[in-house]
Amino acid sequence: MKVRLSLLPLLTLASLRVGTLAAQALPTTQPAYLTIVREEVIPFASNAAVAEEFKRQDADPVLSAELARLARADAEVLTGHTVVQAVARPDLTIGAFPDVAKQRFWQITTFRVKPGHRADFEAAAKAYGVAAQRAEPKTSYRMYELIAGAPGLTFFVFSTVESYAQFDDLRTAGDKTAQGFTAEERATLQKFSTEGLVSSETNRFRLDPAMSYVSRETRAQDPAFWMPKKQVARATTQP
Repeated sequence: MKVRLSLLPLLTLASLRVGTLAAQALPTTQPAYLTIVREEVIPFASNAAVAEEFKRQDADPVLSAELARLARADAEVLTGHTVVQAVARPDLTIGAFPDVAKQRFWQITTFRVKPGHRADFEAAAKAYGVAAQRAEPKTSYRMYELIAGAPGLTFFVFSTVESYAQFDDLRTAGDKTAQGFTAEERATLQKFSTEGLVSSETNRFRLDPAMSYVSRETRAQDPAFWMPKKQVARATTQP
């Protein structure tokens, strides 16, 4: 499943806090991400597309019944459920959109910005992007801006890797970027950090194939990952 950011300007994140790791998976056509908090990423082309999806679900009696069943099952293990919506910011996004079918780990950094400092954040993001590509031309991340579900001005930065070890490469590239800031770039970033930033937080998530609903084409790209063979425990005989 290969998608382009320009075609997917709307993002939905569903954060579900589970009381046990035996959490039920919610139906979606995109991967679900699970640690103790699961992040679901459901891209849509517009709010109209979301409305059409609602209609499709309501008109399908089998799907509606299954959603209701899963909701009842989830109620036994969830202690909280938060959904936010965000739109893509292609002007602040760097690099090519990855082949989602090959990604295994997500890094999501959340920036909370003080009211009135949108321009400062955008200037800082653009300055960082230029410096990042100068330091490492293969740099790639996606920027989204919150539109509903949480207070204040908030931005999300998504990075993905195929192997957890590649997070070392991201850190090395980040250090190289910081060392190569021009005086003007450093001043722009410092201005936002001191005057406009409320907080920033980075979390990492591992894709769980057992809890994900993806297309047949996606599963076919890596059957061993998406459809692993179940191992049958062998019975042991006592002497």
